[in-house]
Amino acid sequence: MNHEKYIAGQRLRRRRHVRRRIRGTADRPRLCVVRSLKHIYCQVVDDIAGKTLVSVSTRDKDVRSDIAYGGNAEAAKKIGELLAERSLAAGIKQVCFDRGHCKYHGRLAALADAAREKGLGL
Repeated sequence: MNHEKYIAGQRLRRRRHVRRRIRGTADRPRLCVVRSLKHIYCQVVDDIAGKTLVSVSTRDKDVRSDIAYGGNAEAAKKIGELLAERSLAAGIKQVCFDRGHCKYHGRLAALADAAREKGLGL
């Protein structure tokens, strides 16, 4: 079997395993985190209404000036802080963390810890 195809299948299996237990509601929306090699993207999603409430990424114009490179833990920490500020401004105090297929480690842990420090409940 093709190795890349196998890895993609394993990631899909892990993503479904996590998503089966997590649903975003209006009271406690889902914080979805996607990371690539160069960037990190976050969305706070209400799954029942099917709407994105808050989104932040290292590709946003106002964020790009502060972050030199978007693929490290420092960038993830700044994104977590900005996400918490925008979420609290939108009236969102609690979210459930959707890590996707990634381990809670490195950039994801830095993002979540920074969001918690700014007052967002995970």
